[in-house]
Amino acid sequence: MYLDIAATVALRGSCERLSVGAVLVKDKHIVSSGYNGSPSGMPHCLDVGCYEVDGHCIRTVHAETNAIAHAARHGIATEGATIYVTHFPCWNCAKILMAAGVKKLVYRYEYNGELVARTESVLRQVGVVVLDEREAQQEEEEVEA
Repeated sequence: MYLDIAATVALRGSCERLSVGAVLVKDKHIVSSGYNGSPSGMPHCLDVGCYEVDGHCIRTVHAETNAIAHAARHGIATEGATIYVTHFPCWNCAKILMAAGVKKLVYRYEYNGELVARTESVLRQVGVVVLDEREAQQEEEEVEA
C-alpha cells in the first residue's frame, strides 16, 4: 500500500526526467512524503526546463530528501522510520537517509543497477534493511502467517 501511495505522490513531481515519490512511515502511520521538485520559490523544470550537469538535473530536490526535509521542518523524528520509494535512491539521498536514522528502505524500481549494488551494500553495513517490492511483500506475508 505504501509503495502505491509513493507512486501517487510521485505524480506531483515537477521534473520531466523522472517522477519519484517517497513516503516515510513510523508505527504504521505516514509521517512525511516527498516528490522530486524544485525548492519552494524556485522555478520548476516543467516551467523552465531541466538544469542538467553531467547528465543529471540539478534543479530539483529528490523525493527522499524532500520527505526528510518536510519531517525536519515540522519537528517529526525520522529515527527508526521506514521509507517507501518508487525508485532506489541515489547515493546522496542514501547518505541523507542514513544520517536521518531511517532503518528500512523499500523500493519499487531500480534506477541504476551498478549504483544500486554499491549503495545497498553501504546501507546494509550501517544496519538499514533494504527490500525491493517483492521481498517486502514476502516479509509481510510471513508476518501475517
